[in-house]
Amino acid sequence: MPANKTGPAPKKKKGRRGRLVAVAVVLLLVAGIAFGAFWGVNTVRASLPQTTGSLKLAGLTDPVDVRRDAHGIPQIYADTDEDLFRAQGYVQAQDRFWEMDVRRHMTAGRLSEMFGKDQVDTDAFLRTLGWHRVAQQEYDTKLSPATKKYLQAYSAGVNAYLKDHEGAALSLEYAALDFQNDYKPEKWTPVDSVAWLKAMAWDLRGNMQDEIDRSLMTSRFTAQQIAELYPAYPYQRSKPIVPGGAVDPVTKEFDPKGSGTGNAPNGTPAGAAHGLQSGLSALSTSLDKIPALLGPNGNGIGSNSWVVSGAHTTTGKPLLANDPHLAPQMPSLWYQMGLHCRTTGPKCTYDVAGYTFSGMPGVIIGHNQDVSWGMTNLGADVTDLYLEKVTTDGYLYDGRRRPFTTRKETIKVAGGPSREITVRATNNGPIVSDRDGELATVGKRAPVGNAAPDRGDGYALSLRWTALDPGTSMDAVFELNRAKDWTSFRKAAADFEVPSQNLIYADTKGNIGYQAPGRIPVRGKGDGTLPAPGWDPDYRWTGVIPQSALPWEYNPARGYIVTANQAVVDEKKYPYLLTKDWGYGARSQRINDLIESKIKDGGKVSTDDMQSFQQDNSSQIARILTPYLTKVNISDPYVREAQQLLDGWDFTQEPDSAAAAYFNGVWRNLLKLAFGNKMPKELRVKGQCLTVRPAGGSGPVDDLAKFVRECGERAPDRAQPDGGDRWYEVVRAILDDPTNAWWKTEDLPGHPGDKNRDQLLAHAMKDARYELTSKLGKNIDNWTWGRLHQMFLKNQTLGTEGPGFLQGLFNRGPWNVGGGEAAVNATGWNASGGYGVTWVPSMRMVVNLADLDKSRWINLTGASGHAYDAHYYDQTDKWAKGELLPWSFGEAAVKKGTKDTLTLTP
Repeated sequence: MPANKTGPAPKKKKGRRGRLVAVAVVLLLVAGIAFGAFWGVNTVRASLPQTTGSLKLAGLTDPVDVRRDAHGIPQIYADTDEDLFRAQGYVQAQDRFWEMDVRRHMTAGRLSEMFGKDQVDTDAFLRTLGWHRVAQQEYDTKLSPATKKYLQAYSAGVNAYLKDHEGAALSLEYAALDFQNDYKPEKWTPVDSVAWLKAMAWDLRGNMQDEIDRSLMTSRFTAQQIAELYPAYPYQRSKPIVPGGAVDPVTKEFDPKGSGTGNAPNGTPAGAAHGLQSGLSALSTSLDKIPALLGPNGNGIGSNSWVVSGAHTTTGKPLLANDPHLAPQMPSLWYQMGLHCRTTGPKCTYDVAGYTFSGMPGVIIGHNQDVSWGMTNLGADVTDLYLEKVTTDGYLYDGRRRPFTTRKETIKVAGGPSREITVRATNNGPIVSDRDGELATVGKRAPVGNAAPDRGDGYALSLRWTALDPGTSMDAVFELNRAKDWTSFRKAAADFEVPSQNLIYADTKGNIGYQAPGRIPVRGKGDGTLPAPGWDPDYRWTGVIPQSALPWEYNPARGYIVTANQAVVDEKKYPYLLTKDWGYGARSQRINDLIESKIKDGGKVSTDDMQSFQQDNSSQIARILTPYLTKVNISDPYVREAQQLLDGWDFTQEPDSAAAAYFNGVWRNLLKLAFGNKMPKELRVKGQCLTVRPAGGSGPVDDLAKFVRECGERAPDRAQPDGGDRWYEVVRAILDDPTNAWWKTEDLPGHPGDKNRDQLLAHAMKDARYELTSKLGKNIDNWTWGRLHQMFLKNQTLGTEGPGFLQGLFNRGPWNVGGGEAAVNATGWNASGGYGVTWVPSMRMVVNLADLDKSRWINLTGASGHAYDAHYYDQTDKWAKGELLPWSFGEAAVKKGTKDTLTLTP
């Protein structure tokens, strides 16, 4: 088109200036891109580890070989234990030091030193808990001389790598961090390794979130309604791990509303529950700020593991499977590795391979030459919140004023002045309410009624947690790695105090077993489901369950053992209280059913079967709910078109399934209508606002002005209802009660609510149809569950909080995945927060005890933590397809698969 030559002169000048500006912007962009490319290429090249040739590693007594396969997975060969762990430290630092460095700063409450003032509140809370401080006590007083020797060797290996690498040579993240401050990593210490166990224990701490949530619900729900939202475990449908037991323990509840149904008497002042509610809400907000390295705490933190004896396998020896469910992140939490003594004997005692944590010596899950083991979260209740009667001078206990135990903590801040905090503790533990201004008001109207002493200055919240007592779990890691048989395995389990895990076992002689380890408290009064009165000595912990009394099984007659976060034992047949908040057994029972269907009539389970079980996408709630949905009369043809997707659906959640997409949309909207919109704001998704009846209001309201506008306050991956298998039981209990009160929604003036089950189901189907149309398009033939249910892998620091261009450097995805919440293929999502994947099988393994070289494994990402390394996420596509890699263990098999060999020399 010819230029316009008839316009006025001023416009010509403006247009010319505009073109000049555009040219300048383009030139700047080109220059920026060129600089960025230069910076990125040089930085990546500088940080990629050497994997061939030879390197000197000071402190070695003999040469060590590091053999890496086609996926960069290292297998280390040494002649002494110290050389083995020194090399492990060096190699993990090569691949993952940024991850290690961030972890140790998090566990020590020192994130502000790396990332500045935005992390001060998080650091203050972590200093209050004192993870690193307790780890130091463990190292000084609890761990064996051998464990200390291994930790020292590991640290020396890490520090040898740091001596020769800094800044961009360590990783791309350090190059980016140089733009913000002059941070330099300090030397690694043994306590840095031990402290990681505290972070692991924190994320697997059990029912603390349920304890908070139940208390917060009291502002909106009666005790009976709360009980309906936390139904009893369905022992008849979902088998516990270990059958049998003894007598039922007698426990009593502390009722925070003072209703007279628990141990608090009647006479609570009107509105008293608000004090505890606001305090617990603030605590919940503080918890949101703590990096959850394992994943969102709650229903999703789980895992699958099972073992089948040789009597029922095609190999004639046991097969053992494990897949822990943790947060999707870049890199994966796990690091695959083999640790081999060239000759096992007194000087060198290890021949083990499996999944390690970068920053910690040894193998966490895997096998040695004799035994294999897997882990799932037992979910034992190992935390209690206590309401403390406090003044500026101390706290009340057993009728007497006691002084606080205090300490000062200095938080260094990159680019700013240091901050000093005072940590106060009672005989129950640190006062966590000191870390939030709102929490200071927790007790001014605390719901304790006439049972409370004179209120004085008010109340605070303290935390009792088993992991805050020094323990021996680091010893247990090495003992597991050396275990030869069931006896030595159980001895190792006895030292695995926190976190409390379900340990399954198999050996090359054909035995299988299960052991529940852990330091699990015995309470006086109370059952740990609600905050307890700290001033009453009757609510103190009286001890721990003896290791000899913890549940176990060895070679059960049924020939297999399944652990998937279900109840360990029937509480009516066991003399101790493990928890009141089990997972509800949807995954575990599905695995039981899959195994039983295979072995009935003499059938055998193969390695391929174990792998296919891990990929099972069946939805239990779909099987329960779909028959009701298909019978609802839908008059709107647009909605009926979507409803017809459910006709003949087999309830599997494949990535390409339109029916799975629509069903999960209906499930999400059903939960929102029946339960979510009725939750207190503290449990709803942050920013989601509703017009609701004021708390405590009842009866018909014909004036909209009498309603209030409330906005949710919780992180999307922790909001309620989350849609997990607890909610399966809640809905199952009312499905055949079409007029149950939960099916009824609020009548707003001019907007009548749903009156019964079928109206609410029709409402949910309509809302799901329009929601999925907005997300996936009008044409239901184009709908797929995978497009709705996507997994992103994000670097947990610069990939989430950094500038957009940095996030693009470190993050990967999305992947469209199948599976779902409480499926065996547990790609979890929070029904309140959306359909995105919030936890995944973070690794998968199948161990063949007949021939260890025929075992299989996969990691979520890859061996490397370096963006753009060939092994940064080279396992993810295979993981998403359900594939497993061959897992070589014997020296001949490892040599055959070796692509790179690095020799470390003294």
